[in-house]
Amino acid sequence: MRRPRLYTILLVVSLIVLLLPVGGIGFLRLYESALVRQTESELIGQGAIVAAAYKAALLRFSQKTQGFVATAYGTDLPATATATNDADGRWRPRSAKLDLALDATLPSPPSPVLRDVADPLALRAGHEVTALLRDAQSTTLAAVRVVDYRGTIVASTGGEIGLSLAEREEVRNALAGDHVSVLRERIRDQPIADIGSISRTSGVRVYVAVPIIDGKRVFGAVLLARTPASLLQTLYRKRWPLLIGMLVVVGAAALVALLTAVTIARPLTAVVRQTERAVRGEKGAVVPLARPGTREVAQLSDAVAQLARTLENRADYIRDFAAHVSHEFKTPLTAIQGAVELLREHGATMTDDERQRFLSNLTADSVRLDRLVRRLLELARADVIQPGADKTLLTPLLQRMAQRYRHDGMRLTLDDRSSGAIVAMGEDTFGSILGNLLDNARQHGGAAVNISLTAERNGDNVRVVVADDGPGVSAANAERIFQPFFTTARAQGGTGLGLAVVKSLLAAHRGSIALVPSVPGAIFEILLPVVS
Repeated sequence: MRRPRLYTILLVVSLIVLLLPVGGIGFLRLYESALVRQTESELIGQGAIVAAAYKAALLRFSQKTQGFVATAYGTDLPATATATNDADGRWRPRSAKLDLALDATLPSPPSPVLRDVADPLALRAGHEVTALLRDAQSTTLAAVRVVDYRGTIVASTGGEIGLSLAEREEVRNALAGDHVSVLRERIRDQPIADIGSISRTSGVRVYVAVPIIDGKRVFGAVLLARTPASLLQTLYRKRWPLLIGMLVVVGAAALVALLTAVTIARPLTAVVRQTERAVRGEKGAVVPLARPGTREVAQLSDAVAQLARTLENRADYIRDFAAHVSHEFKTPLTAIQGAVELLREHGATMTDDERQRFLSNLTADSVRLDRLVRRLLELARADVIQPGADKTLLTPLLQRMAQRYRHDGMRLTLDDRSSGAIVAMGEDTFGSILGNLLDNARQHGGAAVNISLTAERNGDNVRVVVADDGPGVSAANAERIFQPFFTTARAQGGTGLGLAVVKSLLAAHRGSIALVPSVPGAIFEILLPVVS
């Protein structure tokens, strides 16, 4: 079953946590700029209509004015301002472009000043459109001023007729034929309105200047101003959709938290609790989790459960091993202690034969203790041995082993079909393994036992078989034969550690040993990896 990786979940959670506040801040900033561009777009549309109305009124009154020449009225349109996007020069589209992040906010504009007398024809045209401006202002809430080609106000929603705006930057550029949009600081001359009021509370004001052009002449300009909607007011008006959106975000965060808890926190807590139970000594407390959630937690749970089983098995092994060691050492030590006490108390009255018998018993028990200590050391080394780069050419070793044991009087036949195999084990180590098996066969089968030693290549392994025709191993003892301290030849000095040492040495070198059922005799089969 495929499960998500832990780092994938953590990455997703981190990205969500990061993007929520950052995305919210960025969205609000973009939305505030969008409100500014919306106001600018509205002013551009209004300015185009006012400019068209004013120009129509001006041309209509000019027809009644004797000596009026349209090509001589106003100022020349600069050549750079005549470019259009269409072939016939009819269309002059203009889109909103203000951006709070990119455009500087200019200081609040200076008040109009009294300078030049307005053009009489412009005043007549301005007077005609003034009523239009004031009626439209009740709906658009925009301040609108129309200036003649010298910058003098000829129509206004604020009653500033005759004052000059010629020094205003946006008006000066508009009279040069440019369309201008700027942001200026807004000076509040009234208390801040209620959030639900139609009065806007933003700290900036949008100014749009639209030139009034006829052919290649500039007749004047229209200056429009409007405070954009503030972010707070807009959010207040959309409070219910925003509340729903906030609830969705909170719900998403809750789902993320729940997902993290289910897939990470809860399984890890279960692993910790199992481990705590194991620490308190409860056996079998650590088992693989049924619902680990993620692949890493599943691997962790399996590893901890395997570790707990290994530690429990090791603890059982150590406990049983300590009990066996205590038992094996207690018997000869008790015998030694008893013999010493008897010799100390009655040695002077004993006969020479009795004294020699007790001394022989002391010697035998001391030898047994020495053999036990050496076997225990061999088993300890076998349990912790690390395989190195040692190699053994099998055929010469088998020949030397066969020759040595034949020289000692053993009936041994060798069948070597290993084809020059090299095993991944040192010669001394493998020699001690074969020596243990051969000594074990002689110990249980006696001097007349017949032994066969066979070796053959078996794929990536070499198979070595040690077989004898002795009494063999009973079915009841076959399952215990590799356990430490189990022996049926204790009276002959057996320690029960030889086969345990052999098994540990082979396991350390990725090999194995098995007792093959046979009647009569005993057959041991060894498998060892071949060095390629």
